[in-house]
Amino acid sequence: MCIAVPGQIKSIKGANPIELRGTVDFGGVERDIMLSFVPESRIGDWVLVHAGFAITIIDEDSARQTLREFDQILDESEPDGDAG
Repeated sequence: MCIAVPGQIKSIKGANPIELRGTVDFGGVERDIMLSFVPESRIGDWVLVHAGFAITIIDEDSARQTLREFDQILDESEPDGDAG
């Protein structure tokens, strides 16, 4: 299964669309990501990232909803701490 994670573009480097990179914020964790699949992206845009590549631009509401769903899945999968 492949998962793409939403993040917000904080900076963009380069002019050549093939080599376009950006710093993307994933809830406080920033990573250098390839933006060559979304050369029209701008600082502040939300993107879905898979394997170090932004694969599409999404709206902020969709990004935040996805992040809430990820949090819910993580909360439900955590052990409750009962030793039995």
